[in-house]
Amino acid sequence: MSLRDLARELYRAQQQVERLEKLLSSATTEKEVAIRQELQDAQAERCQLQKMIDGRKDSSPLPRKF
Repeated sequence: MSLRDLARELYRAQQQVERLEKLLSSATTEKEVAIRQELQDAQAERCQLQKMIDGRKDSSPLPRKF
Protein backbone atom coordinates (compact mmCIF):
# COMPACT_ATOMS: atom_id res chain seq x y z
CA MET A 1 0.00 0.00 0.00
CA SER A 2 1.41 3.39 -0.94
CA LEU A 3 1.97 6.20 1.52
CA ARG A 4 -0.87 8.15 -0.07
CA ASP A 5 -3.29 5.25 0.44
CA LEU A 6 -2.17 4.91 4.05
CA ALA A 7 -2.77 8.61 4.61
CA ARG A 8 -6.27 8.33 3.20
CA GLU A 9 -7.03 5.36 5.44
CA LEU A 10 -5.63 7.24 8.44
CA TYR A 11 -7.85 10.21 7.67
CA ARG A 12 -10.88 7.93 7.40
CA ALA A 13 -9.99 6.29 10.72
CA GLN A 14 -9.60 9.68 12.40
CA GLN A 15 -13.00 10.75 11.13
CA GLN A 16 -14.52 7.51 12.44
CA VAL A 17 -12.99 8.05 15.90
CA GLU A 18 -14.29 11.62 16.03
CA ARG A 19 -17.76 10.50 14.94
CA LEU A 20 -17.87 7.80 17.59
CA GLU A 21 -16.65 10.17 20.31
CA LYS A 22 -19.48 12.59 19.48
CA LEU A 23 -21.95 9.73 19.39
CA LEU A 24 -20.72 8.47 22.75
CA SER A 25 -21.22 11.84 24.41
CA SER A 26 -24.91 11.81 23.51
CA ALA A 27 -25.56 8.07 23.85
CA THR A 28 -27.88 6.43 26.30
CA THR A 29 -26.44 4.07 28.88
CA GLU A 30 -27.80 1.09 26.95
CA LYS A 31 -25.84 1.89 23.79
CA GLU A 32 -22.77 3.24 25.56
CA VAL A 33 -21.07 -0.14 25.95
CA ALA A 34 -21.40 -1.01 22.27
CA ILE A 35 -20.19 2.42 21.19
CA ARG A 36 -17.21 2.24 23.56
CA GLN A 37 -16.17 -1.10 22.04
CA GLU A 38 -16.49 0.24 18.52
CA LEU A 39 -14.55 3.37 19.54
CA GLN A 40 -11.79 1.25 21.03
CA ASP A 41 -11.51 -0.75 17.81
CA ALA A 42 -11.41 2.44 15.72
CA GLN A 43 -8.70 3.93 17.94
CA ALA A 44 -6.61 0.78 17.60
CA GLU A 45 -6.96 0.90 13.80
CA ARG A 46 -5.98 4.58 13.78
CA CYS A 47 -2.92 3.86 15.92
CA GLN A 48 -1.86 0.98 13.67
CA LEU A 49 -2.18 3.13 10.54
CA GLN A 50 -0.19 5.94 12.17
CA LYS A 51 2.59 3.51 13.02
CA MET A 52 2.62 2.22 9.44
CA ILE A 53 2.94 5.77 8.11
CA ASP A 54 5.69 6.60 10.58
CA GLY A 55 7.55 3.47 9.49
CA ARG A 56 7.24 4.41 5.84
CA LYS A 57 8.51 7.93 6.45
CA ASP A 58 11.65 6.58 8.13
CA SER A 59 13.43 5.43 5.02
CA SER A 60 17.01 5.63 6.29
CA PRO A 61 19.14 2.70 5.09
CA LEU A 62 20.71 2.14 8.51
CA PRO A 63 18.80 1.47 11.72
CA ARG A 64 18.78 4.29 14.25
CA LYS A 65 18.92 2.17 17.39
CA PHE A 66 21.61 -0.36 18.14
